[in-house]
Amino acid sequence: MDASNMISMLGAIALFLFGMSTMTDGLAQLSSGRLEHILEKLTDNVFKGIVVGALVTAIIHSSATTTVMCVGFVNAGVMKLEQTIGIIMGANIGTTVTAQILRLSSISGDGDLILTLLQPSVLGPLMAVAGIVFYMFIRGGNKKNVGQILIGMGMLFIGMNTMTQAVAPLQNEPWLQEMFTAFSNPLLGMAVGAAITALLQSSTAFTGILQALSTTGLIRFNTAIPLIMGQNIGTTLTALLSSAGASKNAKRTALIHFFFNVIGSLFFLVVLYAGNAMFSFPFWQGVMDMGSVANFHLIFNLTCTVLFLPFHKALVRLVERLVPGEADLRDDMAILDERFLSSPSLALERAHEGVIQMGDYALSNYRLAVELLDHYDAKKLERLSETEIALDKMENALDDYLMQLTDRALTPQESAQISELLHTLSDFERIGDYAVNVSECAGALHNKGITFSLIAHEELSALTAAVDEAIEKALACYRSRSYELSLQVEPIEEVVDLMRDDLRARHIERLKAGSCTVELGTQFLELLINLERISDHCSNVALIILRQTAPKGDLVRVDTHAYTHQLHHGHDAEFEQMFAESKAKYYDPLIAIEPPIGEE
Repeated sequence: MDASNMISMLGAIALFLFGMSTMTDGLAQLSSGRLEHILEKLTDNVFKGIVVGALVTAIIHSSATTTVMCVGFVNAGVMKLEQTIGIIMGANIGTTVTAQILRLSSISGDGDLILTLLQPSVLGPLMAVAGIVFYMFIRGGNKKNVGQILIGMGMLFIGMNTMTQAVAPLQNEPWLQEMFTAFSNPLLGMAVGAAITALLQSSTAFTGILQALSTTGLIRFNTAIPLIMGQNIGTTLTALLSSAGASKNAKRTALIHFFFNVIGSLFFLVVLYAGNAMFSFPFWQGVMDMGSVANFHLIFNLTCTVLFLPFHKALVRLVERLVPGEADLRDDMAILDERFLSSPSLALERAHEGVIQMGDYALSNYRLAVELLDHYDAKKLERLSETEIALDKMENALDDYLMQLTDRALTPQESAQISELLHTLSDFERIGDYAVNVSECAGALHNKGITFSLIAHEELSALTAAVDEAIEKALACYRSRSYELSLQVEPIEEVVDLMRDDLRARHIERLKAGSCTVELGTQFLELLINLERISDHCSNVALIILRQTAPKGDLVRVDTHAYTHQLHHGHDAEFEQMFAESKAKYYDPLIAIEPPIGEE
């Protein structure tokens, strides 16, 4: 074999691997996280898990990726350890699909047009050309992702065809014959298969290379079997590495994948070698072609799944003994698992959950702060402080997570969603900060031993109730991405503005009349400022959802300032009705409150 053939072979392997990576990335983009949600939701029993794991892996062409996703789900606390067993079994079956596709190379056209078109030498270039057309010249929808998938598959077939041609001269090389003879040693063959697969981080890629080498006629069953067993062990390394530093159950998930493949490979190897020793299998020295490599890979994984199925609970008990202790409690930060970054759509959904958690914390702290105004309690203040620390930590974690995500290949929609998340988490964090300011006012009143008058207390109660509803509706519309709920926030915000202006005017009148002390007045004004700013941030959150969910051509999508100006100047009947309802609920009762006579 001369240098040109060697260079051609290495280039073909590079093209083959890049084609597989390109195709997988395109499929992941096209799925937009739907495959991951299927993994998360439809795995309530082991049989469903096997089917789902096989289908997802068949689509993304990577059992390691499927297993790493499982590790991430378990680490985030959204999937139980038991749910992963079926998925892992199914993933091993699904990973054999690529080998079955690549076996098309061994089909002879014999003048048949359809069979000729299925030849990689013809199909690869056709798919690459079609992919370029979709990728570069057809706009809209998911055409670019479809193009990426077709280009990847085209490169996969072209690389496979080139690799097959490049290795053809190897069939007469004595050193290669000796090497494959050495691989008939099961331990050596398994070690080499595991090492190469771990290096490539893809059992599918290793199987494809083995299929290409099988065209030389040097691959026999007794040499290929240990290599295939080894690649099933090597593919577990990716999940094992991803579980480092994760929760106990995440480590257990990676170990399930490891033991399933190791025990299955060793069992299969012992049965085959013992059977051959006793019965001298006629196929043992037979030459393997592309089809037989693909078929053996499929039979092995199907057999392992059938054998393990009755003992899947025992496998859970095994890994629980090896990683002892209670499962870690769910951590709010765990949803931002870095394993999800490889699937931006899934990572964005987890970040969305994190922002919602921030909103829940902000609402909780606001209510605690309002309670402190009524009845000061040091324990409630301590709980509020702890929640504020958690809010700040989540803001920093989400900022870092989303910044990491910007380094990935993102669709325009995903980039827009990152911007939305960054703005919203900032709004919820600011609501939390203003809630702390309210609690500090409560602390100042308590420390100085002063209280508001009954009338001032009633005024603040009306205002805090309106702000509470604004936060609740803003959080609800963001949680459900509801257009209808987002419309309901701005009317409340305008009522809050109206109440702030009226209460400030009342306060000034009380100061002029000498019925309010400067100390109480300062705290009263401070509360008005903070409460009104909270409602402003609620309006920001609602406007973000409105921009995303409003019908195309709606003014809010084009110019939010013009939209709010239009609302506040009586140009929207629906807004006016909701504003009137909120005004009647919160502002109108203030009119009945008589001007104060005593001290505020």
